[in-house]
Amino acid sequence: MMDHARDLASVHDATERLLAAVTELDNAAVAESSRLPGWTRGHVLAHVSRNADALVNVLEGRPMYVSGEARDADIERDAPRPLDAQLADLRASGDRFRKTGDAPADWARTVELRNGVTDVAARVPFRRWVEVELHHVDLGIGYELQDLSAEFVEREIVFLTERFTGLSEVPHTRVTDGTRAWSTGREAAEPEVTVHGPTPVLLGWLAGRHDGATLHVEGGPLPTLPSL
Repeated sequence: MMDHARDLASVHDATERLLAAVTELDNAAVAESSRLPGWTRGHVLAHVSRNADALVNVLEGRPMYVSGEARDADIERDAPRPLDAQLADLRASGDRFRKTGDAPADWARTVELRNGVTDVAARVPFRRWVEVELHHVDLGIGYELQDLSAEFVEREIVFLTERFTGLSEVPHTRVTDGTRAWSTGREAAEPEVTVHGPTPVLLGWLAGRHDGATLHVEGGPLPTLPSL
């Protein structure tokens, strides 16, 4: 069962961690490259802020973004801002998302995200939690996959393996940490590939944040996953 109120609290905690970490930066650090190709840390921070507003749109029944081009243009516009402007935007946009999430609503309703993707409203806070946590890692400022909570890591592994399930280009794959197992990829009677490893590394591979070189693979090469 999804607990949107608990996830909203987790979003708040993750946002506070991010704000505290970013406060330690300076303008030069914000302009440096992040771990995401082609993006500075300013791009990452701008994206996190604009994503908060986009998910407010989702919860209030508006299109998530006016268009893909508008989304990209907003990030490019906001990326070069100095640290104080980035921090103020992160706080304000995070507060807007929290205020919207705290309002009475039908959390069982279906909402529409980007590219025609739909979900139940109750999962939107978890989606926001993912954005804040993974992009905190993307900043490359000392917050790593190993620092993510066990609950978050397991839930995101479940979410991502479900996302890749049924894709013909991904072999039927068993993903396991040695205790728990998840399945993903195309339909098949038996797994074609088994991928073993610690959950933070499994998450990093599934989310495109780790090359998976330290994972143990049986049955074939490590599957190539679509970008998120």
